[in-house]
Amino acid sequence: MNSASETTRPRGGLRVGIQKFGSFLSGMIMPNIPALIAWGIITALFIPDGFMPNEGLESMVFPIIHYLLPLLIAVQGGRMVYEARGGVVAAIAVMGVIAGSDFLVDQFNAALPEGEDPLQPVHMFIGAMIMGPLAAWVMKWLDGLWEGKIKAGFEMLVNMFSAGIAGFLLAIGGFYLVAPVINRLMEVLGSAVQWLIDAQLLPLTSILIEPAKVFFLNNAINHGVLTPLGVAEASSEGKSVLFLLEANPGPGLGVLLAFTVFGVGAARATAPGAALIQFVGGIHEVYFPYVLMKPALLLAVVAGGATGVATNVLFGTGLRSAAAPGSIIAVIGNTAAGDYLGVILSVVLSAGVSFAIGAVILLSSRKRDAASEKDGFAEAVAKTEANKGKSSSALSGLASSAGTASDDSQAAPAAEGGGTAVATRPISKIIFACDAGMGSSAMGASVLRNKLKSAGVSGVTVTNKAIASLPGDADVVITQQTLTDRARPKEPEAVHVSVDNFMNSPRYDEVVELVKGSAEEQSVPADADSGAPAADAVTAEDGPVAEGTEESESTSGEILTLDRIRIHDGSATQADALDEAAAALQGAAAVTAEYLAAMQERERTASTYMGNELAIPHGTNDAKDAVLASALSVSRYDGGVDWDGKRVTFVIGIAGVGKEHLQILSRIARLFSDTAEVEKLKAASSEKELLQLLQAVND
Repeated sequence: MNSASETTRPRGGLRVGIQKFGSFLSGMIMPNIPALIAWGIITALFIPDGFMPNEGLESMVFPIIHYLLPLLIAVQGGRMVYEARGGVVAAIAVMGVIAGSDFLVDQFNAALPEGEDPLQPVHMFIGAMIMGPLAAWVMKWLDGLWEGKIKAGFEMLVNMFSAGIAGFLLAIGGFYLVAPVINRLMEVLGSAVQWLIDAQLLPLTSILIEPAKVFFLNNAINHGVLTPLGVAEASSEGKSVLFLLEANPGPGLGVLLAFTVFGVGAARATAPGAALIQFVGGIHEVYFPYVLMKPALLLAVVAGGATGVATNVLFGTGLRSAAAPGSIIAVIGNTAAGDYLGVILSVVLSAGVSFAIGAVILLSSRKRDAASEKDGFAEAVAKTEANKGKSSSALSGLASSAGTASDDSQAAPAAEGGGTAVATRPISKIIFACDAGMGSSAMGASVLRNKLKSAGVSGVTVTNKAIASLPGDADVVITQQTLTDRARPKEPEAVHVSVDNFMNSPRYDEVVELVKGSAEEQSVPADADSGAPAADAVTAEDGPVAEGTEESESTSGEILTLDRIRIHDGSATQADALDEAAAALQGAAAVTAEYLAAMQERERTASTYMGNELAIPHGTNDAKDAVLASALSVSRYDGGVDWDGKRVTFVIGIAGVGKEHLQILSRIARLFSDTAEVEKLKAASSEKELLQLLQAVND
């Protein structure tokens, strides 16, 4: 199988926890990097020592770094927890932390003896990363206390005043309680970093940072500590070496060059392209698989990173702001005036040291690697994707270029010359599993079933279930990437395939080839006595279905009606799209008011993005009592909806009683798996025309 066929053991809880924490921090910082870059440009140009000194424009430097950036981070963190409402309350609360910090600094400076250096303002980056999400969570918790208890007509009044009062109280708490803690924390962290610099021990941080990068654990260090401290140093000194501890592209470049010259097989073939992506594009994760396939190469990247840090410390060089992504272009663009020699030399020397050590390691095992039938590169790519915990176009590109596939005890090595892996036992049972929802797994099962049928494959059942209901006897289990680790313990003997696109994932074609290769002569349908369904069958996935409803109940002609179809010229947020879908279903008397919360919870657990510009939001298993009848709502957003980083044009809300929703989803899957049909749906000029094109769901 391809790199998406994950058959590694479940990941450790501590590492996954650190990774999630780091990803959350990264989610607050990364969207605001453009603002940090803008501040760096303004600083470089307009301060008295800048390229174009300008007293008026220089006045923007302090407000941006001291107020704007922390507030942006707080708003982003608040939105991640509780959307726009959380973002507003987070900004109010963090303003209290900023003001409290300034008040403490002013008091301290007022008491200083004359002639002593005053304490500089503390920029509340860490305060924003703590208080922003916390304030949003408090607001979300408070709203939950009186949800459903407000009399009709008073909702807006309560919502506005509750958020305002909560923001006020949180700002007061931030002023008196949080600000002193953050000031002290920044003082301790700053002193620790300064001690490392004074003791000439800063290069030793590479022992922690470089391995952390390979296992995607660096975000907690980089965005939680280095970026805030780097910003504080840059605001007073004009630059900071801390921005270069993690962003230096030299160590990764050195390893990739070593593979280009001394590697073998797929790793050597892909290394030159990966080097270009890593060094110029700034996507460091492309070199991680090369290190993972030979863990001894950690010595190379650690030594290279330490060399780069030591060079920058020796030359006293640094960057004006964070280099994100870690491209040589971003590094040079953010280099402080007069520091170009030291920064460039740090990149060159770190690459040279990594290359030299990497070459020795590769040469020591080159004959053995060349004689091996398998170089382990595809497996290392798969492991890297698993470490990251989500899809990556860069890593997927590596796997495709390699032309090999990952395998485990359930799959044999790739065929000679590359290709798809062959299972060691005949495949007769494939299960799509989702997070106890009512739709995504059924959609994928329908698409794959049609592909198997078109390929002339028979005797293979393709069913869908909730992860909690996996029977333990599947041959292949297909899940969303975020759910694969949960499915593995339920099906330890199965080949696990992760997808992020249920409508047209290329992994389906690989599964078809895997099935065909597992038993060329297999054509006998499942034994009727075994209770297994035939190849065309669909089994019910545990989901929010109304109990006591007969499976044969017909609602033909009522599933989708004109009043539940909307065409919007502009765009919408994901939250707005969910609100509209739930409101349409509730208006059709198909669900109760509680269904929206179940849809939102489903998105927090796993995205309902299906591919081909389609999302099908639906509730969780706990929402079965909220489903009253089968119905669909269709909204087309010509401006698009950002659905967890994917562009969505069609949002189809669904509610289904009994097992009827499976039939509905099968029809939708057939329609949206055809890109030509999707284009017709996008070209429809009216709701009526759109209903005619979607009429198949009512048949």
